[in-house]
Amino acid sequence: MTLQELFDLIGQNPNYVIFYFSLLPFAALLGTFLDGDRGHTSPWKYIYSVLIYLVSIPGLFALTLNIYFFLFEQQHSVMEMDLVLQVLPIVSMVLTLLVIRNNMDMRHIPGFNKLSGLLMLITAVLGIMWIIDRTHLIAFIRLRFEVVIIIFIALLLMMRFGFKRVFGA
Repeated sequence: MTLQELFDLIGQNPNYVIFYFSLLPFAALLGTFLDGDRGHTSPWKYIYSVLIYLVSIPGLFALTLNIYFFLFEQQHSVMEMDLVLQVLPIVSMVLTLLVIRNNMDMRHIPGFNKLSGLLMLITAVLGIMWIIDRTHLIAFIRLRFEVVIIIFIALLLMMRFGFKRVFGA
Protein backbone atom coordinates (compact mmCIF):
# COMPACT_ATOMS: atom_id res chain seq x y z
CA MET A 1 0.00 0.00 0.00
CA THR A 2 1.36 3.39 -0.95
CA LEU A 3 0.85 6.62 0.95
CA GLN A 4 -1.48 7.85 -1.80
CA GLU A 5 -3.60 4.69 -1.48
CA LEU A 6 -3.81 5.24 2.29
CA PHE A 7 -4.89 8.85 1.76
CA ASP A 8 -7.51 7.72 -0.76
CA LEU A 9 -8.82 5.12 1.70
CA ILE A 10 -9.07 7.71 4.46
CA GLY A 11 -10.72 10.12 2.03
CA GLN A 12 -13.46 7.57 1.35
CA ASN A 13 -14.28 7.23 5.06
CA PRO A 14 -12.91 10.19 7.03
CA ASN A 15 -15.12 9.68 10.10
CA TYR A 16 -12.45 7.91 12.16
CA VAL A 17 -9.85 10.58 11.48
CA ILE A 18 -12.27 13.40 12.27
CA PHE A 19 -13.29 11.66 15.50
CA TYR A 20 -9.65 11.06 16.50
CA PHE A 21 -8.53 14.64 15.94
CA SER A 22 -11.66 16.05 17.57
CA LEU A 23 -11.25 13.84 20.61
CA LEU A 24 -7.69 14.93 21.48
CA PRO A 25 -8.35 18.66 22.17
CA PHE A 26 -11.51 17.68 24.01
CA ALA A 27 -9.54 15.20 26.16
CA ALA A 28 -6.97 17.91 26.94
CA LEU A 29 -9.75 20.31 27.90
CA LEU A 30 -11.38 17.67 30.06
CA GLY A 31 -8.04 17.00 31.73
CA THR A 32 -7.65 20.67 32.62
CA PHE A 33 -11.01 20.60 34.39
CA LEU A 34 -10.27 17.37 36.25
CA ASP A 35 -6.68 17.92 37.36
CA GLY A 36 -7.43 20.88 39.66
CA ASP A 37 -4.16 22.77 38.96
CA ARG A 38 -2.12 19.62 39.54
CA GLY A 39 -1.06 19.24 35.91
CA HIS A 40 2.61 19.16 36.87
CA THR A 41 2.17 16.21 39.26
CA SER A 42 2.95 12.64 38.41
CA PRO A 43 -0.17 11.08 36.88
CA TRP A 44 -1.34 14.18 35.03
CA LYS A 45 1.93 15.10 33.36
CA TYR A 46 2.11 11.61 31.84
CA ILE A 47 -1.49 11.83 30.63
CA TYR A 48 -0.72 15.18 29.02
CA SER A 49 2.46 13.71 27.58
CA VAL A 50 0.50 10.91 25.90
CA LEU A 51 -2.00 13.44 24.52
CA ILE A 52 0.81 15.63 23.19
CA TYR A 53 2.49 12.73 21.43
CA LEU A 54 -0.81 11.39 20.05
CA VAL A 55 -1.55 14.74 18.45
CA SER A 56 1.96 15.98 17.64
CA ILE A 57 3.28 13.07 15.62
CA PRO A 58 0.47 13.18 13.02
CA GLY A 59 0.37 16.98 13.25
CA LEU A 60 4.08 17.30 12.52
CA PHE A 61 3.72 14.77 9.72
CA ALA A 62 0.91 16.81 8.18
CA LEU A 63 2.91 20.01 8.59
CA THR A 64 6.01 18.61 6.91
CA LEU A 65 3.85 17.00 4.22
CA ASN A 66 2.29 20.40 3.48
CA ILE A 67 5.71 22.03 3.31
CA TYR A 68 6.89 19.24 1.02
CA PHE A 69 3.86 19.66 -1.26
CA PHE A 70 4.31 23.41 -1.55
CA LEU A 71 8.11 23.41 -1.95
CA PHE A 72 8.81 20.29 -3.99
CA GLU A 73 5.58 19.16 -5.64
CA GLN A 74 4.64 22.70 -6.70
CA GLN A 75 1.13 22.51 -5.23
CA HIS A 76 0.48 26.23 -5.32
CA SER A 77 -3.23 26.38 -4.71
CA VAL A 78 -4.54 26.23 -1.17
CA MET A 79 -7.86 25.24 -2.69
CA GLU A 80 -6.41 21.79 -3.51
CA MET A 81 -5.64 20.94 0.13
CA ASP A 82 -7.35 17.98 1.73
CA LEU A 83 -8.94 19.38 4.88
CA VAL A 84 -9.08 16.09 6.75
CA LEU A 85 -5.50 15.01 6.10
CA GLN A 86 -3.63 18.29 5.67
CA VAL A 87 -5.41 20.82 7.88
CA LEU A 88 -7.27 18.97 10.64
CA PRO A 89 -4.16 17.36 12.22
CA ILE A 90 -2.41 20.74 12.41
CA VAL A 91 -5.44 22.52 13.87
CA SER A 92 -5.95 19.72 16.38
CA MET A 93 -2.27 19.86 17.37
CA VAL A 94 -2.35 23.62 17.88
CA LEU A 95 -5.56 23.49 19.91
CA THR A 96 -4.37 20.62 22.09
CA LEU A 97 -1.00 22.25 22.76
CA LEU A 98 -2.67 25.58 23.60
CA VAL A 99 -5.09 23.97 26.04
CA ILE A 100 -2.31 22.04 27.78
CA ARG A 101 0.07 25.02 27.78
CA ASN A 102 -2.57 27.23 29.42
CA ASN A 103 -2.92 24.68 32.21
CA MET A 104 0.73 23.83 32.90
CA ASP A 105 4.32 24.62 31.99
CA MET A 106 5.50 22.49 29.08
CA ARG A 107 8.90 21.84 30.66
CA HIS A 108 7.14 19.41 33.04
CA ILE A 109 6.12 17.24 30.07
CA PRO A 110 8.58 14.33 29.73
CA GLY A 111 10.36 14.48 26.39
CA PHE A 112 8.71 17.67 25.11
CA ASN A 113 12.11 19.22 24.40
CA LYS A 114 12.89 16.19 22.22
CA LEU A 115 9.70 16.83 20.23
CA SER A 116 10.60 20.47 19.60
CA GLY A 117 14.13 19.36 18.67
CA LEU A 118 12.62 16.91 16.18
CA LEU A 119 10.59 19.72 14.63
CA MET A 120 13.71 21.87 14.31
CA LEU A 121 15.61 18.96 12.73
CA ILE A 122 12.83 18.31 10.22
CA THR A 123 12.72 22.01 9.38
CA ALA A 124 16.48 22.13 8.90
CA VAL A 125 16.49 19.05 6.68
CA LEU A 126 13.64 20.40 4.53
CA GLY A 127 15.43 23.74 4.26
CA ILE A 128 18.68 22.13 3.15
CA MET A 129 16.83 19.89 0.68
CA TRP A 130 14.98 22.89 -0.74
CA ILE A 131 18.21 24.85 -1.18
CA ILE A 132 19.86 21.89 -2.91
CA ASP A 133 16.78 21.41 -5.11
CA ARG A 134 16.61 25.05 -6.15
CA THR A 135 20.33 25.52 -6.79
CA HIS A 136 20.77 22.15 -8.51
CA LEU A 137 23.95 21.72 -6.49
CA ILE A 138 24.17 18.00 -7.15
CA ALA A 139 24.13 18.52 -10.94
CA PHE A 140 27.14 20.86 -10.88
CA ILE A 141 29.32 19.02 -8.39
CA ARG A 142 30.46 15.47 -8.95
CA LEU A 143 31.24 14.33 -5.42
CA ARG A 144 31.15 10.89 -3.96
CA PHE A 145 28.02 10.14 -1.98
CA GLU A 146 29.96 9.83 1.29
CA VAL A 147 31.27 13.37 0.90
CA VAL A 148 27.76 14.70 0.28
CA ILE A 149 26.55 12.96 3.46
CA ILE A 150 29.44 14.44 5.48
CA ILE A 151 28.64 17.92 4.15
CA PHE A 152 24.94 17.39 4.97
CA ILE A 153 25.74 16.32 8.54
CA ALA A 154 28.12 19.27 8.95
CA LEU A 155 25.37 21.65 7.81
CA LEU A 156 22.93 20.11 10.29
CA LEU A 157 25.45 20.46 13.12
CA MET A 158 26.13 24.08 12.19
CA MET A 159 22.39 24.80 12.14
CA ARG A 160 21.93 23.16 15.52
CA PHE A 161 24.82 25.16 16.94
CA GLY A 162 23.29 28.32 15.49
CA PHE A 163 19.86 27.54 16.96
CA LYS A 164 21.42 26.96 20.38
CA ARG A 165 23.35 30.22 20.18
CA VAL A 166 20.32 32.23 19.05
CA PHE A 167 17.64 30.72 21.24
CA GLY A 168 19.78 29.60 24.18
CA ALA A 169 18.23 26.12 24.18
